[in-house]
Amino acid sequence: MKNRVKITRVMLNMTQGELARQVGVTRQTIGLVEKGEYNPTLQLCVAIAEALNKTLDDLFWEVGKE
Repeated sequence: MKNRVKITRVMLNMTQGELARQVGVTRQTIGLVEKGEYNPTLQLCVAIAEALNKTLDDLFWEVGKE
């Protein structure tokens, strides 16, 4: 699953560990989400979006599937 979590997190000068603590998962989980190697639950997607002050569409909506 392509997403914009890493780009957004880096723009906010936030580490994977900081984001992980805010949403209640491990840093490794955030890394896998960012690489598209882990399908997060809707609950986790919402928590990540809230922590990054973005909408689900901002972070997870696929535009123009290739």
